[in-house]
Amino acid sequence: MTYEYTIRVLPEVAANEQQLKAYLVREKGLDERTLNATRILKRSIDARQRTVFVNLTVRAYVNEVPKDDEYQHTDYPNVEGRPQVIVVGAGPGGLFAALRLIELGLRPVVVERGKDVRERKKDLAQIGRIQAVDPESNYSFGEGGAGAYSDGKLYTRSKKRGNVDKILNVFCQHGASTSILVDAHPHIGTDKLPRVIENMRNTILQCGGEVHFQTRMDALLIEGDEVKGIETNTGQTFLGPVILATGHSARDVYRWLAANGVEIEAKGIAVGVRLEHPATLIDQIQYHNKNGRGKYLPAAEYSFVTQVDGRGVYSFCMCPGGFIVPAASGPEQIVVNGMSPSNRGSRWSNSGMVVEIRPEDLENEELRMKNEELLGDDRNSSFGSAASILHSSLNMLSFQEHLERLCWQQGNRRQTAPAQRMADFVNRRLSADLPETSYAPGLIASPLHFWLPPFIAGRLAKGFQQFGRNARGFLTNDAVMIAVETRTSAPVRIVRDRDTLQHVRLRGLFPCGEGAGYAGGIVSAGVDGERCAEAAAEYCEGNK
Repeated sequence: MTYEYTIRVLPEVAANEQQLKAYLVREKGLDERTLNATRILKRSIDARQRTVFVNLTVRAYVNEVPKDDEYQHTDYPNVEGRPQVIVVGAGPGGLFAALRLIELGLRPVVVERGKDVRERKKDLAQIGRIQAVDPESNYSFGEGGAGAYSDGKLYTRSKKRGNVDKILNVFCQHGASTSILVDAHPHIGTDKLPRVIENMRNTILQCGGEVHFQTRMDALLIEGDEVKGIETNTGQTFLGPVILATGHSARDVYRWLAANGVEIEAKGIAVGVRLEHPATLIDQIQYHNKNGRGKYLPAAEYSFVTQVDGRGVYSFCMCPGGFIVPAASGPEQIVVNGMSPSNRGSRWSNSGMVVEIRPEDLENEELRMKNEELLGDDRNSSFGSAASILHSSLNMLSFQEHLERLCWQQGNRRQTAPAQRMADFVNRRLSADLPETSYAPGLIASPLHFWLPPFIAGRLAKGFQQFGRNARGFLTNDAVMIAVETRTSAPVRIVRDRDTLQHVRLRGLFPCGEGAGYAGGIVSAGVDGERCAEAAAEYCEGNK
């Protein structure tokens, strides 16, 4: 017989099964002689008061032992010889699309411009070691996409879009810890996720699908108003309906679509910095304890949001016990992102701190002038190629791109990132020195308050002041701002039909995931990948 209880206990009780059993015996009247096992179903931390509690949903096994698996299995049949669907991109959107296609009896052909997840790691190391960015293999491009080496957080608010639990269970089936089914903010960890991704690829191959690395889509094959397949940089042509899951940094794809009359539209983004504190300080603030988190609590998280002058200012992709990484995907760029290992055990905690920007904001006189300033002498260069369409579907891309180049210039034209202490930024003072950092390429003291667009810098400063009032000790010179965080989401949306998920004009094209403007992280991209696979299956069935 099993019983389920929702309980509120101290961290040391939640962390120890014997103490948890003792609690259930004492508080729920169970007989310790017949209580054979417990299983935690849901777990969240309540740190609103000085005494921190853990909320648990627990299943108690009385006179029996657990016989069921901790996760739900999905069956993947052999699809050799079945109709094929082309999946462009091996990030979470593409991988989950491919696996769902197999479930539905279709054969996925996955093309990925970057390398496999293990080979990719070598190129990432070169960025910190010799400041070299491979434009086809970096923190954005390669198997696993931007999420593979940038944290592995699985928290999403997109529960209305699809089956989030299904996504988490598929991850568990491919090697992720079952703790992701339990925790309120599940997290695999950047050290564990590569193996999970490899296992997902192996499932695709074992079932008769294909995976092609270092194979970049260069063009869609379009006949009339129907997509028939893709052309690649290798000279290969792949035929079939196309699920386009290229990720938020595939700027060449956006430019190709715009140049070839494929309907896309500018989309709002958020731009700012990475903010890094000592992890012990965040623990002290969030857990209301000068001794920090203690033995039984994880590195503390935070989430801040406010409105400043009509635009949102908020924390993004918070990485407790994590690292800041160089996430540029091409030359003459500095982009920063955050990641955490599974144990969240580093000495630092970081978060994106960003300001909302909408397409109409680029018509703002202040931003228009700043854009022109950013373009500078590069109007005729490859970096200025988007200037002619500054107020078109690629205007956000252009602003994003030029801000990254400006940051690169401020970073001495290397991957050494411009940075400023947090309180110095708010008080508009140059930092005489900088604290120790997790950012491997190194930092350069820089007046971010001066050269960041005022639209961004001013709102960030006011937001920090508000966050400092909300959490005493948060606004401090022990924290450092590292520029620039720009890849929060795609700067365009590839417009698709709400019902069929096909492009609004081109049949057989299924814009998918974060790069298409329909997701905002690993889980939501996975959910959208499954939805696009289902839509592609309906399309194939209708074309028989």
